[in-house]
Amino acid sequence: MADRGVDFSGIPKEVRDHLAELELELSEGDITQKGYEKKRAKLLGPFLPQITSVVLALSDIQQQASSGPTSGEASRDCSPEAPGPSSSSGGRRNRSGGARDDRYRSDIHTEAVQAALAKHKEEKMALPMPTKRRSAFVQSPVENCTPPDTSSASEDEGSLRRQAALSAVLAQSLQSPDYWINRSVQSSSTSSSTSSSTSSTLSHGENKTPTSALADILASTRIGATHTLYVTSSTPERRSRVDSRVDLPPNAMPRGMPRGQSRTSMLDTTADGVPVNSRVSTKIQQLLNTLKRPKRPPLSDFFLDDSEEIVEVPQPDPNTPRPEGRQIIPVKGEPLGVVSNWPPALQAALARWGASQAKSPALTTLDVTGKPLYTLTYGKLWSRSLKLAYTLLNKLGTKNEPVLRPGDRVALVYPNTDPAMFWVAFYGCLLAEVIPVPIEVPLSRQDAGSLQIGFLLGSCGVGLALTSEICLKGLPKTPQGEIMQFKGWPRMKWVVTDTKYLTKPSKDWQPHIPTANTDTAYIEYKASKEGTVMGVAVSKIALLTHCQALTQACNYCEGETLVNVLDCKKDMGLWHGVLTSVMNRIHTITVPYAVMKACPMSWVQRVHIHKARVAVVKCRDLHWAMMAHRDQRDTNLSSIRMLIVADGANPWSVSSCDAFLNVFQSHGLKPEVICPCASSPEALTVAIRRPGARGTALPARAILSMGGLSHGVIRVNTEDKNSALTVQDVGHVMPGALMCIVKPDGPPQLCKTDEIGEIVLNSRAGGTMYYGLPGVTKNTFEVIPVNQAGAPMGDIPFTRTGLLGFVGPGSLVFVVGKNEGLLTVSGRRHNADDLVATALAVEPVKTVYRGRIAVFSVTVFYDERIVIVAEQRPDASEEDSFQWMSRVLQAIDGIHQVGLYCLALVPANMLPFGVGPASIMVGNLVAGNRMAQAAGRELGVVEEEGLVRKLCMWPTMMHQFLSEALQWRAQSDPDHVLYVLLNAKGAAVCTATCLQLHKRAEKITSALMERGGLNTGDNVVLLYPPGIDLIAAFYGCLYAGVIPVTVRPPHPQNLAATLPTVRMIMDVSKAACILTTQPLMRILRSREAAASVNVKTWPTIIDTDDLPRRRPPQLYKPPTAEMLAYLDFSVSTTGMLTGVKMSHSAISTLCRSIKLQCELYSSRQIAICLDPYCETRLGCHESSNIVCSVYSGHQSILIPPMELELSLPLWLSTLSQYKIRDTFCSYSVMELCTKGLGTQTDSLKARGMNLSCVRSCVVIAEERPRLALTQSFSKLFKDLGLSPRAVSTAFGSRVNLAICLQGTAGPDPSTVYVDMKSLRHDRVRLVERGAPQSLPLMESGTILPGVRVIIVNPETRGPLGDSHLGEIWVQSPHSSSGYYTIYGEESLQADHFNTRLSFGEPHTLWARTGYLGFVKRTELLGSTGDRHDALFVVGQLDETLELRGLRYHPIDIETSVSRAHRSIAESAVFTWTNLLVVVAELAGSEQEALDLVPLVTNVVLEEHHLIVGVVVIVDPGVIPINSRGEKQRMHLRDSFLADQLDPIYVAYNM
Repeated sequence: MADRGVDFSGIPKEVRDHLAELELELSEGDITQKGYEKKRAKLLGPFLPQITSVVLALSDIQQQASSGPTSGEASRDCSPEAPGPSSSSGGRRNRSGGARDDRYRSDIHTEAVQAALAKHKEEKMALPMPTKRRSAFVQSPVENCTPPDTSSASEDEGSLRRQAALSAVLAQSLQSPDYWINRSVQSSSTSSSTSSSTSSTLSHGENKTPTSALADILASTRIGATHTLYVTSSTPERRSRVDSRVDLPPNAMPRGMPRGQSRTSMLDTTADGVPVNSRVSTKIQQLLNTLKRPKRPPLSDFFLDDSEEIVEVPQPDPNTPRPEGRQIIPVKGEPLGVVSNWPPALQAALARWGASQAKSPALTTLDVTGKPLYTLTYGKLWSRSLKLAYTLLNKLGTKNEPVLRPGDRVALVYPNTDPAMFWVAFYGCLLAEVIPVPIEVPLSRQDAGSLQIGFLLGSCGVGLALTSEICLKGLPKTPQGEIMQFKGWPRMKWVVTDTKYLTKPSKDWQPHIPTANTDTAYIEYKASKEGTVMGVAVSKIALLTHCQALTQACNYCEGETLVNVLDCKKDMGLWHGVLTSVMNRIHTITVPYAVMKACPMSWVQRVHIHKARVAVVKCRDLHWAMMAHRDQRDTNLSSIRMLIVADGANPWSVSSCDAFLNVFQSHGLKPEVICPCASSPEALTVAIRRPGARGTALPARAILSMGGLSHGVIRVNTEDKNSALTVQDVGHVMPGALMCIVKPDGPPQLCKTDEIGEIVLNSRAGGTMYYGLPGVTKNTFEVIPVNQAGAPMGDIPFTRTGLLGFVGPGSLVFVVGKNEGLLTVSGRRHNADDLVATALAVEPVKTVYRGRIAVFSVTVFYDERIVIVAEQRPDASEEDSFQWMSRVLQAIDGIHQVGLYCLALVPANMLPFGVGPASIMVGNLVAGNRMAQAAGRELGVVEEEGLVRKLCMWPTMMHQFLSEALQWRAQSDPDHVLYVLLNAKGAAVCTATCLQLHKRAEKITSALMERGGLNTGDNVVLLYPPGIDLIAAFYGCLYAGVIPVTVRPPHPQNLAATLPTVRMIMDVSKAACILTTQPLMRILRSREAAASVNVKTWPTIIDTDDLPRRRPPQLYKPPTAEMLAYLDFSVSTTGMLTGVKMSHSAISTLCRSIKLQCELYSSRQIAICLDPYCETRLGCHESSNIVCSVYSGHQSILIPPMELELSLPLWLSTLSQYKIRDTFCSYSVMELCTKGLGTQTDSLKARGMNLSCVRSCVVIAEERPRLALTQSFSKLFKDLGLSPRAVSTAFGSRVNLAICLQGTAGPDPSTVYVDMKSLRHDRVRLVERGAPQSLPLMESGTILPGVRVIIVNPETRGPLGDSHLGEIWVQSPHSSSGYYTIYGEESLQADHFNTRLSFGEPHTLWARTGYLGFVKRTELLGSTGDRHDALFVVGQLDETLELRGLRYHPIDIETSVSRAHRSIAESAVFTWTNLLVVVAELAGSEQEALDLVPLVTNVVLEEHHLIVGVVVIVDPGVIPINSRGEKQRMHLRDSFLADQLDPIYVAYNM
């Protein structure tokens, strides 16, 4: 017991023996802590009478502090003499004290906090005052205040030693209490490390005694306490009482304690000198100061994720091979020779051959059987290209307004089976100086979207497409016979280029053929591994230089014959078969892919028949010809001097070349003619093997270690042949080029000679940029290599080729893979092509369909894992398939030393056909990396007058705006009822026909002009209760040419709170006039109003109750499309008051879009139960109320939500009585009916209520769909006939009032389950229903016609794939025009309404909604027959919580909190500095308030892995909610900081 710091030399031996026995009993659990303390105090009492009272007070204080709600610590004895429990962390636990105490325990929380405190025990932090409402601490005898025996965690030895040290100092200094008080004040002022755990019962008393002060100080200086929760308590009706009641923690609550006992209190000031009786805001500020001083460790240090224990970060292997060579020296290609007869431009070469060698064959095409179909001579090629150039420039538009100008981009849409038409179109564009963009032919609307060609066309600004007549007939068309608008494509004009449609140029017209310059000649598309298609721009000088370099490298001669098997629209097929061949007057024989499938030997036959000198093929063509060679015995290939293998850089090219040579060497094929090459879309041809002299030795091959390659180094494999990769060289660098090898990741640092890196090239014969993508261009086309020290190697820019390789002996270039096919697993790099080669090497003939294999990676925990998906042959047996799969697993594990996460076989033709050969790109499409974009159907224009009358719709071409629509309806159908207003009894109190509304609007217009003296464009505030008067005033403003601003009228019983908002909107909008009713006008000028605002400065107020009966004059002022129709002022959920501008053209387009989506017409009835003052009141949500009824002619039944509060069944009974098919409501209305009528369905059914007529019940919201509420509503009223498919949601935002609306023609709303952990990383991973950590999300509705949405990274502003969570951007003709501000903040408007993508479609203007979401392609079919793209809204970007580097959505945490206890009516969360604050409304008695604190902290910790910083328990109704049912979290945060919440309890968790 000496270690307790007490001298027991004067105590008899028998007493010391008794104390030892007590210690033993306590350690073995044979005695409770309370009994131990009593017996110990009794034994030591006679010997230390002078300190008994102090010790008892100290023990009482410390026991209360150690038994806080979530402290999770053992109860400790703080008496200076008592021998504490000797058990360590591994000792036996005390017996449990009952179920009540278990609610305040969290093992996860305890372990996390103990670990954090053990790690950061030296951190110092001062404490805030933890109470708001004043309460006093009651000092009571130890018999009453000793807490019950509880189950608590064992103490560690360190904490016991620290406690013993404290007790020793106490025993030595008891004679000087002043010393202790002064010492404690000093400790508090310096934020000692022991002040992080104080008693939860600090008070505001003024009288201090040495004993109570000592107890409080010792309680505040306990060492080794846990992450204690500091709790305050208060009662509203007792705030003014000085002797308020005691609220102790539950497991330290005295029972039957008399009120009149003495009380103790703390010091008068806190550590920072803040008065104790100050309000919470001051204490919160003190907490903020202490968090900054000293700096708090990041929260990640306090919490250890469970998954980190599962996945250990691999330590670097010391045996990992590292590069050892010297720094590489740039490799220079041979000089580009200068030939005197080379043309100044490629068009000049065509003109030369067209005139001098007109009958020389330029191109021969084959039919599907492989026989020659048509030969195009150089004369015909020149004449037809000339006609096309003349037609493009002079016949597509007027002379003053031509459709095409030089420099415009034009899409070339031709099939591979018609190369002649493509040749004519390509050279015609060059002669017209327009930029051709060759693309694939879209086979269907869905195919075009999957190819992402629309992304390319948008980024290049293409609006015109050239095609052939046959191809045009094969394109998918609408029922009206027009070319279908392909998904994601811009609007295109199609031009047929067949000869009969071309115009012969006049004699005086000649094409302008300038000398090759840096202007763009053509754009070649390139697909990234994510499937995004980008356009590589090739300049005219690069085009000419590339042709010259190929001519020199391949030694092309005039009149040679070339067989081209590749696609003539891109890559080697274009460079050799279309461009270089024309420059050298070569006869090209094109063998399309369709011919190869029917006759694999067709290209070999063409070489044999035409004695071709050069053939351009791929490895697949070699393989297919080798498999079918048995049918051809007399084939002779001796004429070939150069067999160019376009994909010779792939790892499987060696085996294909060897096998082909082995078979056809007997047919005259010479080994030295096989010339593999390497190329990339950015740098064009990188290297090519020159044909060798006959009999010379072939270049050596490299046998490399796969293990070394995975670490990025070159090691020759001499041991295990199975783990070796044999690669062949691709020749030397192109003439005139300079090549380096740089590191593929990070800065472009030069590699060492034995290191694998990315090939970068400097040459005039390469691409210049990604067209329209300046950000991506700089990182690819303007690379400056640096040395080991980081210094740039000159100022010559290089281009990244995307090829990984090295330079071998003799400056030969070796390529081992592509950067886009790189998969990194556990720090090692594997190439997708290598994996495909290994899989194909395992007897694929029986199993894999046409060698179609996709490779991609998925994230598992914190690393990447490889997935391989192969197409299975239809005739493959199950046994062969399983055998192949098992062999592939073994082969990849043995060769690549990496395990597969998944190997799957799918039916043939199931994998998407990608635009590039890389399997990883196709794999990423399988994995869900499509471009995250979606669009509604086309928004057509009705022009036929007969159809106008048939649809009972106002003619759009005659009357463009809403004001004209109302006048037209008043003339054509004056007695048609547009609006019906109901009261609480369901009776119609007011109706409005077309003529009545028109006449009342005219009278209001007259009053505005006569009494207001307004000018066109002035702002007018409409201050009306919900009803038809508001609608009439709105149209009266439109007639007068002024801009209406609808404002919610002030509440007569709460003018002090509501009238300043009205005044603020009027001041911000600069309103020149107020339209209102007589009662509201009296309120504005009343004495009560004068107490809140200055009533003398109101603008002109006009009441519209008593308008003159005389016929008003015609004062109609027709608007223009750009004029503002109205201003929409409201406060967002983030507390920002802004006005949104809507133009006349936007509101008209919006009405048409909603009409098409909901199929609205004159005989329809719509029931609307919405607040007309929300920001989307004129959108699809309340559009039927004000604008859409006039546009579409349907009848709107208006049910004010305030009437619903008086009669809950009003809305549902209206639906039943009027047989309503479509209705709109808010979440507030739905929640009101669910809670108020959920138990009355039987009585409602007995009264005859029937909801089977309801086809669609659309909930209007600017938030994530509340799936639980909509499902509850559907289930509760299912017995009344409500269809479960009827309930859906809509979504709109301030920048675009209507983005999604379910409508009638679209598929049912989809529901998906996403992984919440992935969502915090802005990733979307779908899981099964019921999966742990799954979050159900419902689609926000079908996208409206004319609307496009795209998911964008809010930081980089680049488009994302559909597996990412990003900001929703919208592009639509009915988007808002911008924000209305009195300070002209143009930057804010440009950022939200006129923003552009950083790459992709840089010319398209988008509007930022400020909401996070994602797009998923579902299995459902839309109205057009394509698969439906669903938009899912997750939450508002400004309200997300950034905690621990992750993104949390408040609604998810609030849902967990609301489920924690039945007494939690509502909850809201927000962040304050780096703390999470939870505000919960208590619906039960105040005795339950403290019980909620540990439940809230535990549920947030267990479900979201977050430690709650502050828990605030408030009365019901404290959390502010707007009229749309949305929580105003920022207002709540402001009220919290300003101490305006009047909480029941506040708990600080440090």
